[in-house]
Amino acid sequence: MHELSVTQSILNIALSEGEKHNAKKITKIKIALGTVSGMVPDCVQEYFNIISEDTIAHKAELSFRKIPVTFRCSVCGAEFDVDKISFKCTLCGSNRVKMLTGREFYVESIDIDD
Repeated sequence: MHELSVTQSILNIALSEGEKHNAKKITKIKIALGTVSGMVPDCVQEYFNIISEDTIAHKAELSFRKIPVTFRCSVCGAEFDVDKISFKCTLCGSNRVKMLTGREFYVESIDIDD
């Protein structure tokens, strides 16, 4: 259900930007989505379809760019990405790693017709 409030924020951002640029229609919203962000693209799209009705963003395409999980090892400095969450460095095996990417969820760009 947390997708609803986040989707409302996406719509608000898009409408605000559309207003600034005198847009007649918002055609596409590009969203960066970390693989462990907890957001489900299908749910976001479904909510967006409902709450954007009667706005210039109605029927805008939501495009999701998936961002993989990457880590940096505090011991050897290696940076690596993983297919499944592993908290060990792929180079030295240390478990002293920091997640660099994978939790993102933000609007990257908005396409409009003016």
